[in-house]
Amino acid sequence: MTPSYADPDRTHLAVLGSPIAHSLSPALHEAAYAALGVPFTYGRHEVASGELDAFVAGLGPGQPGLRGLSLTMPLKREVLPMLDSRTPLVDELGVANTIAFRQVGEAVRRVGANTDVEGLVRPVEALGHVPGEATVLGGGATAASAMTASLRLGARLVRVFVRDTAGAGALVRLATRLGVTLELHPLDELPAAGPLGFVISTLPGGVADDLHLTPSGPDAVLFDVAYEPWPTAVASRWEAGGGRVLSGLDMLTEQAIGQIRFFLSGDQDELLPDEAAVRRAMRTAVGLPAAITV
Repeated sequence: MTPSYADPDRTHLAVLGSPIAHSLSPALHEAAYAALGVPFTYGRHEVASGELDAFVAGLGPGQPGLRGLSLTMPLKREVLPMLDSRTPLVDELGVANTIAFRQVGEAVRRVGANTDVEGLVRPVEALGHVPGEATVLGGGATAASAMTASLRLGARLVRVFVRDTAGAGALVRLATRLGVTLELHPLDELPAAGPLGFVISTLPGGVADDLHLTPSGPDAVLFDVAYEPWPTAVASRWEAGGGRVLSGLDMLTEQAIGQIRFFLSGDQDELLPDEAAVRRAMRTAVGLPAAITV
């Protein structure tokens, strides 16, 4: 039986960002909606920095059929002034990767959410890994989610390595709000960090290729949010050194599940019908094993 969801006529969704042609979000979402038996379509649109406001305005006041949008680089902070309301996590991080369009009386409201944090947390939890401290590479929007995910996973000390420490003020302020101890370092100091137990790299594909990271042991985890091409050079070296690796596809799948929950029910914590089967279909659609087995 097809599940019954609010606003059943709002069936169209898409991912926005730049560059976007490589995005596997359509494959993930289409696999999920097929498994759920709901007639939703999901596309992609190239929207560069500074173009989001005009794109959303061009959708019109109601845009019949539009249910929601996924956002990737470089739009996750630019979207904030365009939202009518947002979840507490968006307010906390200053980052949203999801817009749901909700009919409220005669008006259509734009509701923002962040599912990147759960996209990072759930794969690490599936490994049974509990980090005492974390190392985050990069200082952009995803790094804010990485810091919050590290805290939720148990880390109380987060070392952040960035190319420009002067531009990391938002992360410093976030660490203060979260009550996490933050050490901020320039990226070129990373070789002196020694063996590491838990690393989240939010650096764009190729930027981390020359970085040499040493896992602290067989339980050490590198979560590299890049996935095209895969494996990245840094992930291959980490695995060759005996550590465990999670890829950006693991994150992409889990954050997409959070988005689908939010698009369908309005609650990103409400499980999907037979969510385990939906997850398997999504992972298979992008070439991942049906379950995390690192």
